[in-house]
Amino acid sequence: MDTPEQRDAALAVFDIDGVVADVRHRLRHLDKRPKDWARFFAAADRDPVLPEGVELALRQSAEHVLVWLTGRPEHLRPVTDAWLRRAGLPAELLFMRPANDRRPAKEFKAGVLARLARESSIALVVDDDPEVVTKLRKLGHPVQLADWVPHSSTLQAAQEREGRT
Repeated sequence: MDTPEQRDAALAVFDIDGVVADVRHRLRHLDKRPKDWARFFAAADRDPVLPEGVELALRQSAEHVLVWLTGRPEHLRPVTDAWLRRAGLPAELLFMRPANDRRPAKEFKAGVLARLARESSIALVVDDDPEVVTKLRKLGHPVQLADWVPHSSTLQAAQEREGRT
């Protein structure tokens, strides 16, 4: 595998949940009242791999620098890093939601991408959240909707209304 210096300096920016990690087994913790965020996040290390997303990420990493941009909270960094490595994915560039940041995913991700775009060109952004995709397209980013898993209303609420993932 090429080193980042040998690849195009452009970035391929990927979300994790719903793109390379299948979170559907955890959504039951958010469907009840009150929502059990602790159990939802505690089960993140057991997310199955989404082969379509992993294949696309690996393909893009051959040509670009792979960056992960997730709404997962920062306290999940060790779990997320280990999960990415077990899935055979590079985990060096991982941007996560800071503690107590409850902005909608589209706002959080647009802010991080604006900072990244000042340093490097963005070749592709892949996300499963239609609101994130719409916002980033309006900002001029090349975006692909990860549509290999139906986007759930539970996950949509967590991402856009509750700013939790």
